[in-house]
Parts: sequence; C-alpha cells; structure tokens
Amino acid sequence: MPNRLAEETSPYLLQHKDNPVDWRPWGEEARAAARERDVPILLSIGYSACHWCHVMEHESFEDEAVATYMNEHFVPIKVDREERPDVDAIYMEAVQAMTGHGGWPLTAFCDPDGVPFHCGTYFPPQPRQGMPSFQMVMEAVDAAWHSQRDGIRNAAARTREQLGALSRIPPSTDDLDPGIVSQAVATLAEQIDPVHGGFGTAPKFPPASALDLLLAHGLGEPVELTLDAMASGGIHDQLGGGFARYSVDGAWLVPHFGKMLYDNALLARSYLRGWLELGHDRYREVSAGVLDWVLREMRGPEGGFFSALDADSEGEEGRFYTWTPMEARTVLEDAGLDHTEAALLAYLGITAHGQLDGRSVLHLPLGVGAEPPPGYAQARAALFSARESRIRPGLDDKRLTAWNALMAGVLAEAGAALEEPRYIDAAVSCVEFLLDAMRDDEGRLLRTYKGGRARLNAYLEDHAYLLEALLDVYEATFESRFFESAREIADTMIERFADPEHGGFFTTSNDHETLITRRKDLDDHPAPSGNSSAARGLLRLAALSGEAVYEEHAVGVLRLLAEPARNHPQALAYLLSALDLEVSPTREVALVAPEARPDAIDAMAAVMRSRYRPRTVLAGGVEKTAVPALLAQRPALHGGPAAYVCENFACRAPVATPEALAAELGDTATDGR
Repeated sequence: MPNRLAEETSPYLLQHKDNPVDWRPWGEEARAAARERDVPILLSIGYSACHWCHVMEHESFEDEAVATYMNEHFVPIKVDREERPDVDAIYMEAVQAMTGHGGWPLTAFCDPDGVPFHCGTYFPPQPRQGMPSFQMVMEAVDAAWHSQRDGIRNAAARTREQLGALSRIPPSTDDLDPGIVSQAVATLAEQIDPVHGGFGTAPKFPPASALDLLLAHGLGEPVELTLDAMASGGIHDQLGGGFARYSVDGAWLVPHFGKMLYDNALLARSYLRGWLELGHDRYREVSAGVLDWVLREMRGPEGGFFSALDADSEGEEGRFYTWTPMEARTVLEDAGLDHTEAALLAYLGITAHGQLDGRSVLHLPLGVGAEPPPGYAQARAALFSARESRIRPGLDDKRLTAWNALMAGVLAEAGAALEEPRYIDAAVSCVEFLLDAMRDDEGRLLRTYKGGRARLNAYLEDHAYLLEALLDVYEATFESRFFESAREIADTMIERFADPEHGGFFTTSNDHETLITRRKDLDDHPAPSGNSSAARGLLRLAALSGEAVYEEHAVGVLRLLAEPARNHPQALAYLLSALDLEVSPTREVALVAPEARPDAIDAMAAVMRSRYRPRTVLAGGVEKTAVPALLAQRPALHGGPAAYVCENFACRAPVATPEALAAELGDTATDGR
C-alpha cells in the first residue's frame, strides 16, 4: 500500500511511495505528528540521480524490520533537495558542522520543531569501515531521546543559534577593491591541477564558473588544459553528448554517471566561451553536443527541460554507458568496421579489464597526435544506436525554474554565437514556459512543475537565474518584452528577498514558510549562488536600464562577499565575475537600425557575438526605441545602422559598418572562427 508520498509530484519522493516506511512530505503536519507522539523526526534528504540514496533505500527503507522500527520510534520525513533547496541547505549546514563533511543521502534526527541534534549521511545496514549500522544509530538516538532529553534540548538550542550565522554577518563598509579580482584570478591559476586540469583530487567537479573567470582574464592555458581533459574523459558522454555530475578520480576518467541539467548548462556555456576566446573548433563541437543532447532527450512536451538522468540502470551504476570488448566488437563488426576494430577499441579506451567491474568507460586519448582512427565517426554512430536499445537510466522529469533558466540562457548565448536559430527558438520557448506555466493564480513565480502542475514558491535562485536568462534572450533576439520581463523579475526579487539590514538576498521570500533559520545562499558550488547570480543580473540590468537602484542592490551583495571571495575564489567564482563587472572597465553597446530596415544591425550584432565579451552589455533595436534606456535618443546614421560604444562613462562617435565596430572593440582576426 502506498505511503503518504503517493500524492507528491517529485520523482524522487515518488520513488519512495511504496516503501514500508511511513514517509511524510515536509510540512507542519509532520512536525505536529512528532509533537503529538513526543518522538523525534527522522529526516532523509536526497535526489533522484543520487546513487547512494538508491543504495540506502534498498538496504534500509525497503526492509520491513527497519521500516517498522522507524515508524514506531520516529516520524519519518522525506525531502527532495532539488525541490526544497531551502530545507536542504539548513540541514546540510548542520551535518557539516556536526561531522565535518556532507553529502547525500542526508540523515538528520530532529526535535519536533525540526531542529537537528544528530546528523549523518549514508548509514549501512551492518557496521562497516568504522560506520555504525543504521539500526544502531536509530536505537542510540531513541535511547538518548528518552534518557538524555535535557542534553538533546541544549544541543538543539546551540545548533539553532549557530545555523545561518553567516547570513547575519554585516557587510563591509570599505569601497570595493578592484585588486580582489586580479588576486583571485592569480590564485585560481596557481591552484589548477597541472596534469588533469580542474581543482583538487577526487571526487572532482567541473569548475565551470572558475574557467569562465579565468577566460575573461586571458588565462587560456589552464582553461584549455581543463576543457580538453574533461572533453576526452569518461565524465563526458562520448557517444550521446552531455557530462556526468562529477568524476570519482582526479583524471576525469570514471564518473558518477548521473547527468544534471544545471551542470550541462554551465559546461555548454564554458565550452562555447572557450571556442569564442581560444578559437578551437573542438570546443564548439562539445558545446553543441551538450545542447543537442538536451534538446533530444531532456525536453518536456509541455515545455521546459527535465532535471536529471539517473546514474543507475539495471541495478548497476553506469551500466547504460559502459562496454565490454565483446559488446563493442559485435556492434563494430555489424557496422562493417572489423578491419579497424582493434584501433577503434583502443581509441575509445575499451579494454578487457575496464575501469568499472570489468566494463570500460569510454574515454579518448589526450594530447598531440591523438587523431581518431579511420571509421571513428561511423563507429560512434553505430555504438550510439546500439546503446539506445539498452534499458535507460531513470529520468527525473520534473522541471525546475532555476535549472531551466540556466539552460535557456546558454541556449540563447549559443544560438546567437553559432547563428543557430533552433537554439534561440528553444531558449525563447523555455522562458515563455517559465513565465506562463510556472506561475500561480496571483502571478507569483513557482519552483517546480510535473504532470501539468506547478507548485512550491520559487526561491532566490529561481528569480536570479531567470533574470539573467531573460537578459540573455533579450541580447540574442532584441525583443524588448524579454527586457521588460527581466525588470519585473528583478523588482519582485528585490521586494521579496532583499535583506534591508545587512544587504544581499535571503534564499526564501519574506512571506515564505517559517523555517528554523532564514539563510542566504552564498557559495557558488556546484552552481552559481542566488546572491552571485542576482548581483550579476542586476548589474547588467542597471547598465541597460540606467536605473541606479539595481546597481545599489548588486553592490550590497558584493560588499558582503568580496572579501571572502579574495580568500576563497573557487567557492565564489561567479561572485567574482559579478564583482569584475562592477569594478573593471565595462562597455555598453547600442545597435540602432532605421525603422524601415530592422535587420540592418544583424551584421554588427554578429560582430558582437563573435567573441566572449564578459564585461559588455548589448542592446539593439530600431531608432526611436526607448526600451531599454540604453537605446533611447540614439538615431540611425544616414538611413543605415549605427553602433554606439560607451566605455568608462564616455560614449564614442557612432560607427556604421561591422568592420568599424570591430575596430572600435579592438577585435583581431582569429583562425577557426
């Protein structure tokens, strides 16, 4: 018989609806039940693509004896961290404070008000590797609840006081220091793994925001090292496109196989910008491969993009993506490639031993002279086709506003740079879906959508990412309606999320459900924080609109986080890109067409989109257009187009040709583009 999760929309929660555990969704009803029974809450947080979440479910939550104990001694609550980032962030802060590490599944024992007093992550069914069993942990917590209640109350009170302390830190009153960005960039360049790129050892996460920042400051060598290593590694799906969430080793070879929408949006953008800045066609191909995978496999019929593909299929992590030599040989021989079979297997890294329980993760040789053998394109197509007949990983088909906004933004940027209309069309369709389907009856933005139903109030990141996406779509289309929608989202974000006392923005709105603390989303790992994205979006909006209030709120974020970013650039790389936009020389470009020839600026727009221009905002339209304000009172030239370039608070004389605009911008010819 299904439990209380049966009416939820989250695929992750629905995966647990048939557990014998009497799971409840997050909410006051569950807390009230804990108070009435005078028992602790057992809070379990995870997400659909989490391998160890599936493992713990199978080992413990499907076990009748374990479930009976849970139900008798606790009120079990299950949370999808992707639907409820506010709840996840609070309890992840707690588990990190108590244990020194974090991760999912997250397991927290809380008092009936939801204040945690004992936390952990995965617990095995039997003691191993120094970990107690899940049953042992539950029995110890239950015993302490009955015999050490005062100690638990004191521990919970201390935890509650400590949670969210970073959100209460006052901002700096000093002027923003331009040297912070250059110092942070130098630190990032020093911290890059000189062999495999990226940062650290294992597990290793793609550092998209840091790469974009390094690229913006002309440090192409560490970016190229990292982009090449990731593109050739097993973390990159060599057949279907897209990237896994992280690598379990330091060489990007064996991934955790789950594919997340947000990771792929960020990486598609980094490879696109790598192509624009460094001129290597291989980066354009990787970026397009990611976006083509998203359009092919992750697009919802009603609109928007699905959230994730699971790591597991047929009960094994990575089964869908890995190969034995016999499996690959059969496909290649059927494709008539038996004459180059050995070379193709070697090039794809398929060996008898493999890297994962005798199966091989496809990866390519890296370095000079690593050219593919004859028949490689045909082999890829044949292997991809054969793989399509396998049992597929589970699909998390909910749509999240924030992640969709990230993908819409990169589709718009890529469509403009690659002159690919279907990417722009997909970006437009996505933001239209978000502005229409992801609203309640009062027009309020919502977080998640599944099965024709949008629900849960949107968070700061939903508003901030959507603000940036709308500006990206505006710059790709020059349709003023997207600029107007961006301004509306920004105004709502300021009204509902801004902290008037300390600056910056809270994760939750001022009329959100009351939680045990009201936090601020601050660090940029694995995706830009809501505050960093809000700051960058507001600065772009201020430059386009001329309205100082947007810059004031952005500076409020920067005053909070600029000094931490100096010392922790990996954790605040996107914040640094916003700070860069504020303290470095920026450029505003307005392209104006005569009313009778709105397409007269297309060639000049192509010049603007032919390079990575991180400190430039762009507006375009016909003369006498007043929205955005950057276009106001700027005429066309003698019946033809005009480009107005402004920098350091001064505007130069308009130019009338693409060549003259390129000269104004200091562009030089680059091979390959």
